[in-house]
Amino acid sequence: MSRIKRFLATLHHAFFNFVLNSFKSINRKIRSKLPAWRMREETKEHVQSSIKIFKWIILPASLLYFFLEFYFFSENALDTMLWGLAVFFYSNFLPDLPSIYRRKTKKNYRKDLPWYKRYAILLFAPLLVWILFSDIHLNWRTTETYHNFKSLTIYCFFLFIVGFFAFVRFPIQIGNLIEVLVFPFYGLAGYLTHLKVDKVW
Repeated sequence: MSRIKRFLATLHHAFFNFVLNSFKSINRKIRSKLPAWRMREETKEHVQSSIKIFKWIILPASLLYFFLEFYFFSENALDTMLWGLAVFFYSNFLPDLPSIYRRKTKKNYRKDLPWYKRYAILLFAPLLVWILFSDIHLNWRTTETYHNFKSLTIYCFFLFIVGFFAFVRFPIQIGNLIEVLVFPFYGLAGYLTHLKVDKVW
């Protein structure tokens, strides 16, 4: 039992360091003035919250979903479950990723980005982080914070489209339709967890 606890503690520590070092690298690249202690505290809050929700809600619900899909519909939902778990953890930190293209006020700017560019920053955040580290200049700046339910709704709709094209099989059966519909809920849970930690709701 002690070995299992040590293993889980090691995973927790590795996950925390991965998230912290990722955001440290991003902040160094954009020359952020966020203090190191504040970054560490915020990362700790989000990591602890995501693991707590995963352990007590997401993992049990995912296992139940997997077995019910197999029992009632003879569907192997392992792929959607594993991808969903990855999306859950990713969504826990997604609202902070677009900060690399954020400006604080509208002063000295005539207007904000068009809506499709604003939400492209959210939906394709990993690609834009890659662009940042590739030293490709992208002159996009927005006052949008993405810490709101409008951004959450758009993100979940995007995940539904991704899930449809990734997991649908024709002719569509009930079990397969459930797989497609369940996938965005992982993103919803992760995003809501982030907003809860940041006291948006």
